[in-house]
Amino acid sequence: MTNLLEKKSVRIVKDFLNNIDKAENKLLAETISKYTSDDFHMRCTHPFNELKGADNVANDLWIPIKNSFKPIQRRMDIFYAGTNLIDNHSSKWVVNMGHLLGIFNNPFLGIVPTRKAVMLWYCEFYRVENNKITEGAFFLDILKFMQQLQLPIIPESTGMVGFNPGPMTHDGLNFERQPEEEGKKTLDLIIRMANRLVGGGMKTTIPDLEKDWNKDMLWWGPGGIGASYTYEGYLKGHTGPFEDGLDYVEFTGHIVENAEGNYGGWFGWPNLRMKPRRNYMGLTSSSDKVGEMRVVDLYRRNGNKLAENWIFIDHLHFLKCIGIDLLGRYNNLKN
Repeated sequence: MTNLLEKKSVRIVKDFLNNIDKAENKLLAETISKYTSDDFHMRCTHPFNELKGADNVANDLWIPIKNSFKPIQRRMDIFYAGTNLIDNHSSKWVVNMGHLLGIFNNPFLGIVPTRKAVMLWYCEFYRVENNKITEGAFFLDILKFMQQLQLPIIPESTGMVGFNPGPMTHDGLNFERQPEEEGKKTLDLIIRMANRLVGGGMKTTIPDLEKDWNKDMLWWGPGGIGASYTYEGYLKGHTGPFEDGLDYVEFTGHIVENAEGNYGGWFGWPNLRMKPRRNYMGLTSSSDKVGEMRVVDLYRRNGNKLAENWIFIDHLHFLKCIGIDLLGRYNNLKN
């Protein structure tokens, strides 16, 4: 029965996304309302933040995106569904990740259009209950988009800058139900890895990585950090600068932890509370404030080790928490 319910959830979310992509702006609120509950709400990256109801999701999120980038083409790389470990597997969540391709024809968040094609890296989580989508998360890597435009607002990333592709194995679209035991293996592994990291005070060493990761691991990082390859590249391109630039304050938990087949992940709202030590991503702040990190992590398991990781960090929100408003800086430069 569980498998049948999850298949139905997959069909509902696939239809929902397909119809959002096709709908004219004047019909977006009606389209979203058709698939969602009366109390539907979304957690989105800054500056969209939390949105409640189909009208607000349409008017404040999707219409601005579709007005600025058209025509929109959804290029999905990962899709899976699974029950949520956080609530003892009582809720079903459907996850997808990829890029939204469009021509940047009209201003977006005050950013001047280029009239060129751009790729918006995104990840979504949707909870399905009683044949309706009741809540969701939409992470859009706006900082990666700003870097794509080569806007002069942040220093050079410590990792590789570019588009983050889908899985090396090209098998990330799990539209058909995968064996339940494979999903359990994936979820157990990523939780073991995360517990080791948090238990070590967010400090990473090669011996730690060797326990959970393939030697040729790929870490597809967010805008402002970039991607890293192999143990040594990961330490140099991400964890070294990340751990040197921030003091770990608190792990605040996840809203969803789920997996299917070789793919799994989570998101939090926020996941972590961190405090800048000297600078972070080359940005300095006179603030002594603690910032919230809203994070998505998706993983691909290869046998008994992790092979790839795609990570979204709502950097605009975190930086604003500690007194750095990147969108404000851009608009000041523009003016």
